[in-house]
Amino acid sequence: MTDLSNELELLGEDLHAAFGRHVARRRRRRLLHVAGASALTMLAFAAVALASGIGPDLQLDPAKWSILGGGSVDGGKAAFVHAQRTADGSHSLFMVEHDAGMDRYQAFRLHEKVKAAANAAEASAGVPVRTEPGALCTAGQVTRAETVALDTLRASFAPGTTPNAAKPAVDSAVRGAFGDSPCRGLEYAGEIARLVYAGIEPTTGLMPGAR
Repeated sequence: MTDLSNELELLGEDLHAAFGRHVARRRRRRLLHVAGASALTMLAFAAVALASGIGPDLQLDPAKWSILGGGSVDGGKAAFVHAQRTADGSHSLFMVEHDAGMDRYQAFRLHEKVKAAANAAEASAGVPVRTEPGALCTAGQVTRAETVALDTLRASFAPGTTPNAAKPAVDSAVRGAFGDSPCRGLEYAGEIARLVYAGIEPTTGLMPGAR
């Protein structure tokens, strides 16, 4: 599901290089950029540019983006902004999640909750939204999906492989493991595993049983 613009991918790389291990010792914020049905989680500790009006964590350059709406869940633990790129009129979704110190399954639930709220806002604006099939994954299912993803990464990719490069293989393996019984959250599990394997997220970002 990942297809970031070069601008945002470079932002993620710059942030990762600048903060290194220091990132893991600070309160983590996960900034997600979703273009259509695409997303990649990135650690972020700085605003993109000028104020978007949806809080300090989701500031976008008004010269590049028009803010169409936004919202938050769980008292601001997670928030989203629906924006339109002025250059080409394309729609994008930005989400941030404050999940430091949270139980990993509760962090997963927070992600799915803000994603559902963001999807509903986009759908009401007439933007096509793709949702995963099935009920919300249980803690055991998230753990299993992350384990399958990590096994795939270790078998086929060198440590540090970028999340984008490993995405097709990981997504295919995870979907195959669940066969005709998918659950909502498999994409998140595969994404977290890819980010951990790339060294962008700490190992503690995984479910305890998958570490």
